[in-house]
Amino acid sequence: MTDERITQFEKRHERLKQLSDAELKALFWELCNQVVEPIAELARTHTSPSIERSVLLRMGIDSQTAFGVVDRIHQAGLLGKGAGHVVLKLSQIKNIDLRQAAAAILEDKEVLNGLFDEVKA
Repeated sequence: MTDERITQFEKRHERLKQLSDAELKALFWELCNQVVEPIAELARTHTSPSIERSVLLRMGIDSQTAFGVVDRIHQAGLLGKGAGHVVLKLSQIKNIDLRQAAAAILEDKEVLNGLFDEVKA
């Protein structure tokens, strides 16, 4: 390491040594949120039906069902939430497995209403 880097490290180290455990924990989570926020925003704004179908396939939903579920989720304006997230949330709310939740979305598009309080009709 260069002398400048060592000096910078020592300054940061001294500042951090003065923080309590609670302050360190708060700083840690603040920094984590700063790192993750751009990644989460990118995921929200740069998904596509094919990506979401791929997620559902990896969750054990068959291909034909995945196509229909993603279409319904897209029509409801929830694709930015992630199709897997939508299916998971519905399965948790209804206390059913993931495949049953996917089937419920296909059978009744109204099942998505109010799921995130921002569904288009």
